[in-house]
Amino acid sequence: MRIRTTAAAVAAGLLLTLTACGSGSGNDDKPAAAPSKTVSQADREAARKAAGLPAEPIPTARYAFLEALDAIDPRISKPGTDEQYVSRGLNQCGSIRTAKDEAELSALALERFTITSRFPEISNPETGKKIQDAVHKHLCPDF
Repeated sequence: MRIRTTAAAVAAGLLLTLTACGSGSGNDDKPAAAPSKTVSQADREAARKAAGLPAEPIPTARYAFLEALDAIDPRISKPGTDEQYVSRGLNQCGSIRTAKDEAELSALALERFTITSRFPEISNPETGKKIQDAVHKHLCPDF
């Protein structure tokens, strides 16, 4: 008799627990939508300026920069990765703005464009200086 009473009490307790968990409006199983934020072009430009980066280059400057990299060594920028190399160039502009030591900037350019690891045979201060000059001339001449 005790076993039946205990079993009934446990079953009743579980039933109450389950109904307490299930009570709700039914909307609990849908995740809340994340607020949608659209960043304006003005906000993007302000963020770039605050980070010390120049404005997005115009297409002719972008093309001239990629051509300059190809003139240094055609292996530097891989086909299909133009955006990546322009982005690296813009990051190098941030370094130009904050660092004035030419040797340091050349070394940063070699690392940033992965010359040191991919092409050790051309990883030298001269190549770094050429990349640095291309970045400065085409992407951030005002720095």
